[in-house]
Amino acid sequence: MRTTLTLEDDVATKVRDEMLRTGAPMKQIVNATLRRGFESPGEKELATPFTVEARPMGLRPGFDLDDIGGLLDVLDGPTRR
Repeated sequence: MRTTLTLEDDVATKVRDEMLRTGAPMKQIVNATLRRGFESPGEKELATPFTVEARPMGLRPGFDLDDIGGLLDVLDGPTRR
């Protein structure tokens, strides 16, 4: 199919750069790029569930989980009061 295509400046620059880099004609570059765009996976195919693998973190020495005030002093500093 023969058609007229108007490219925006940034796209034309990328096509021109690719032509210089590969030595391929414009027609080949545009067709290959459009094919890749149409073949790219859809949003649903990209959405894989995110999972978190739990691991034991342990407690650093000097921390007492029963002393909330002490923990806040460590986290916020002595100026919290």
